[in-house]
Amino acid sequence: MKRYTDIANLAQVYLEDSYVLAINERPDALSFTLDLVLTPGHPRYHAPPPNEQYCYANAVLTIGNTTEIDWITSSGQTYLDAAGEEDLGNIDSLRYHDGYYDITGDWGHVRIHTVAAPQLTFTPETSDVT
Repeated sequence: MKRYTDIANLAQVYLEDSYVLAINERPDALSFTLDLVLTPGHPRYHAPPPNEQYCYANAVLTIGNTTEIDWITSSGQTYLDAAGEEDLGNIDSLRYHDGYYDITGDWGHVRIHTVAAPQLTFTPETSDVT
């Protein structure tokens, strides 16, 4: 078993305090749209604003080339943060077992069968879009 911090492109993020904003399922992939916490070792890291504990970045975590996506549980529960923004909770655990990723959070529990590594794509901040 391998924890997400053992995967090269996820080693410098902190999923447990990142917010899941959306989940998108296709036959060949599952993606999580995130307000992602970056740790100081990440190349995109910057000091957090005075009112924030962490450095956040908009990102999409995609696990592709799937042969099966098996939902153990799922929840439509949403949460409101202090600013009144809605999210689906956090990713509490992401582990790779031989041939599948086991991912749990407030939104549910899913097993994604693939040998492909997760891909992290950064998206523009809402305020950067003109």
